[in-house]
Amino acid sequence: MEERVLNVAAVQLPSLPIEKAKLDYYLAIAKSKKVSLLLLPEYVVNLFFKELEKTPLGLIEDQAQKQKENLLNLSRVYNITIVSPLVWVEKKKIYKLVAVFDKGSFKAFEQQLLMPYSHWNERAFFDEGYCHKTPGFITVDGFKVAIVGGFELHFDAVWQKIHAKKADLALLPTASTFESRTRWREITKSRAFLANTYILRANRVGEFESKEGKWSFYGDSFVVNPYGEIESALGSNEEILIAEISKKELMSARRTWAFGKISSTIGNL
Repeated sequence: MEERVLNVAAVQLPSLPIEKAKLDYYLAIAKSKKVSLLLLPEYVVNLFFKELEKTPLGLIEDQAQKQKENLLNLSRVYNITIVSPLVWVEKKKIYKLVAVFDKGSFKAFEQQLLMPYSHWNERAFFDEGYCHKTPGFITVDGFKVAIVGGFELHFDAVWQKIHAKKADLALLPTASTFESRTRWREITKSRAFLANTYILRANRVGEFESKEGKWSFYGDSFVVNPYGEIESALGSNEEILIAEISKKELMSARRTWAFGKISSTIGNL
């Protein structure tokens, strides 16, 4: 029997212009590698968060509408499911979503846990209650895929749901900066191992200048296998990662460690 695999891609980019030429380029590469799902980082189809704080609402709404149309069209043209964070405006309220553009159709999940810190206060900026919360789940080529907001890597309750649903792959779009590279790697590897799932992380690149200093987004997009090992990773420049998600490896990890089966006995302790 032929092994079941899912070919996926992550593209690490700075904020994209409204025109679609750059994404066309990467989607053409993905199509040539028989990719079915492509993940984009946070704050790529929109401006970075610190820029959004100073941007008029009308401009945010206009950019979101145009990028949604672009991504819908590209997913249809290339026959690839595109997953991308999207800052969305509806009735003068601003929402932080992770959107799924599936061959011309649109579905979105609202990030439920937002950063509350003084230098990066998403909780105070974004509204709530637009649509279903993360983690959300979709199916691509027979693989169950979990949709996660980047900050939600840190919270056990999110990953308990992913483990309970036996997700084959979790998508983790991020805009990680400062000196967090090692921390993100170690936490992501642990999450993949404990849930016996693949994790595909797409991180932003580029820089943002503010009066407090320079924010450098370091890339390091990667795929982690269900044994908690990084199989492939990118550097710090704009580029694309292509990876293979294997049902055989998923089943092997789950048989070996059986965390789900063991955890079901906790109530009997």
